[in-house]
Amino acid sequence: MAESEPQHFEARPPRRARTPLPLPREVALLLQGGGALGSFQAGVYERLDELGVDVSWVAGISIGAVNAAIIAGNPPHKRMSRLRKFWYTVSGGMPNMILPEIDHIREFVHLMAAGTVATFGVPGMFRPRLWPTPLMPEGTAGAISFYDSAPLRDTLNACVDWDLLNDGPVRLSVGAVDVESGNFAYWDTRGPGGNTRIDARHIMASGALPPGLPPIEIDGRWYWDGGIVSNTPLAHVLDHQKEDMLVFQVDLFPAEGPMPRQITDVYSRQKDIQYSSRTRQVTDQYLRLRREHAAIKALLDKLPEDMRDDADARRLRQILDCGSVNIVHLIYRSRNWESGARDFEFSRSTMLDHWSQGRDAVEEVMHKGDLIARNILDGKSATFDLDAPDHLKEKMA
Repeated sequence: MAESEPQHFEARPPRRARTPLPLPREVALLLQGGGALGSFQAGVYERLDELGVDVSWVAGISIGAVNAAIIAGNPPHKRMSRLRKFWYTVSGGMPNMILPEIDHIREFVHLMAAGTVATFGVPGMFRPRLWPTPLMPEGTAGAISFYDSAPLRDTLNACVDWDLLNDGPVRLSVGAVDVESGNFAYWDTRGPGGNTRIDARHIMASGALPPGLPPIEIDGRWYWDGGIVSNTPLAHVLDHQKEDMLVFQVDLFPAEGPMPRQITDVYSRQKDIQYSSRTRQVTDQYLRLRREHAAIKALLDKLPEDMRDDADARRLRQILDCGSVNIVHLIYRSRNWESGARDFEFSRSTMLDHWSQGRDAVEEVMHKGDLIARNILDGKSATFDLDAPDHLKEKMA
């Protein structure tokens, strides 16, 4: 662990503020994949925890699965210390340099840090292989990936209590894609098809992004990073919602962005579009479905009493009765000096900057928390998108 890492990890639990929101029984935290940008999610969770927002369900893809596993796999008073342990470990390969806020200087250092990662790997996460892939025997992990992800297994085992993760109070869902079938797979500690015993393999599989990292074998099947198919667990959570829910959807790649002005901007913008997974599109489709459900429910309520007890009417009402949901989008906004390499730039200074931005994003949302609170109390569904500082955009079902 880096020498500059805080040494107060096991301090007594901090006093928590009274939550500014009336919380429903189910509070979900959904974490996108995004590599080094994942410390933004840690900052989000830290501020939510300080505000007394108790999360009952965490779901993640790739680095989001790592953060989710650490949250679900630790008691509340140890979660932040374990998140810090992970992020200070993986950012320990480069010093924490204090840089002037001058874009071209920050961009130069940012690109140098990303190059260092490409050359030497990330401590506690992955390391370059000894031999080039063309020299490795066909069919081996070394022949189909540039790095060895074995260090991540040890880091996860040091940061996660797997028994608590599987049997504790916080539900965990993580996703990956089957290399051979191309199908998406979710492992869920409280899944509808039966609980899955999740271990380090499932988290590593969720983040096994090719061709950098090798696929992970689980029960005879091989898996790659879930972000190849969908970089957000939003659809999985909404498909299995059973009661009123408040969702904090933390996105590391914005769907909307400016027109590129030079070739380096093209790579960055292409990655944003690819990995944003159309989060707004998913939520818009969900809200349209909720409006349709409301219309059907209104019609059912107008049926004569004898028809309301009809078996088909009861089944239809059960389908509609899944509770309200309010989705709060917290989206990472890139700095001017960041490039398309920002998801594998693991320098300490950038990690801390992302973390701070995560805290700020929650703070900006809570300034408009009365809008969210009104919906929760009224049992209505909506999405809330902080598309600019102090501007919380609401879309009702």
